[in-house]
Amino acid sequence: MPDTDICILGAGPGGATAALHLAQAGHRCLLLDRATFPRDKVCGDALSGKVLSELRRLGPELPARLAAEPIQLPSWGIDFYAPNGRRLAVPFKPKYNPATDRSAGHISKRLHFDNFLIEEVRRRPEIDFRENTEVARHEQLPDGRWRLFGPDDVEITTSRLLLVANGAQSSFARQVGGHALEPAHHCAGLRAYYRGVQGLHPDNFIELHFIREFLPGYLWVFPLPNGEANVGVGMLTEAVSKKKVKLRERLDEILQTHPALKERFATAERLGPVRGFGLPLGSKRRPLSGPGYLLLGDAGSLIDPFSGEGISHAMVSGRHAADWAGRALAAQNFSAGFLLGYDQAVYNRLWQELRLSRAMQRLLGYPWLFNFVANRAANNPTLAETISNMFLDLDLRERLRQPSFYVKLLMGR
Repeated sequence: MPDTDICILGAGPGGATAALHLAQAGHRCLLLDRATFPRDKVCGDALSGKVLSELRRLGPELPARLAAEPIQLPSWGIDFYAPNGRRLAVPFKPKYNPATDRSAGHISKRLHFDNFLIEEVRRRPEIDFRENTEVARHEQLPDGRWRLFGPDDVEITTSRLLLVANGAQSSFARQVGGHALEPAHHCAGLRAYYRGVQGLHPDNFIELHFIREFLPGYLWVFPLPNGEANVGVGMLTEAVSKKKVKLRERLDEILQTHPALKERFATAERLGPVRGFGLPLGSKRRPLSGPGYLLLGDAGSLIDPFSGEGISHAMVSGRHAADWAGRALAAQNFSAGFLLGYDQAVYNRLWQELRLSRAMQRLLGYPWLFNFVANRAANNPTLAETISNMFLDLDLRERLRQPSFYVKLLMGR
């Protein structure tokens, strides 16, 4: 391949979004991925309202096009199950009508959603998209360019700027970006697909179960098209190690014995293997750039520490990466100092949310508090609506960090 100004490693949501924004701005780029699409990706498969907002920035018609696809289900909210078993329903919109309103979220297997984005990539002549191309080694030349090599040490290309979006296991992020695995800021997870799970919400609410014996981890059940469901567990890697938790055994045990789940899974069929994955969380602010490179999405450790959401954050970082790649080209400045503007742009958008989610993650150490809030909200529609709005409005979510919020709850206000 010839030399290129911009090379993107990884064609998931972060890399594909960056490539599409670059194309919109009239910039050519080389997009590399070691897989051939469509390909599976271990994930919870939920697409939040932030994902739809980023799709709309790529093309105003894309959210409606996604909503019309059979690969997705519209989702209208979240069911939180407190440690005492109390359900707290949190609609994405406090008042909604599935028959007339557009849903604020969707659920779609990554196999399908990532390919939805790739089909947009394939339409753009400005993007040189190369599948089945593994980058096994990289080196930086004296003039700052990056040289990339394949598995047989065959040179792939040289590039002025690398947009690194090749996921949570990115060797570049570890070796060059300095993103070491820190158990206190890393989550271990498992995911399996099931068919025939009983009792799924008629409006496709996703389920998060905070089971007392499994804290500070949680279990999720996300409905999917064709009567399937994404089922999994996640727990801080630090807690897995400290408690010596065997996640696969615990997942099976919970589904077979927990009073709220055993009947629902009694006749369910597991489809394929249970697959594990690791998530570098955005609970710590890390550098996202350096001389001649930007880190995107999971490679930038931008995963929400409470919900585990990573798709929208990858797309946000992809949009800003395309912007700063264009600025670097215009200025012919690929220095670390110049590219720090990318870090500032991403964290200006995401850091408040990541910080609040870190605070909510810490609440998992206080199951009585979860129980208390769930009990009050179940009997107080105004409080339930306030909590629903907190998941959409960061200013309201800030209240969850304030002791006065819980004092008012205690006093019945």
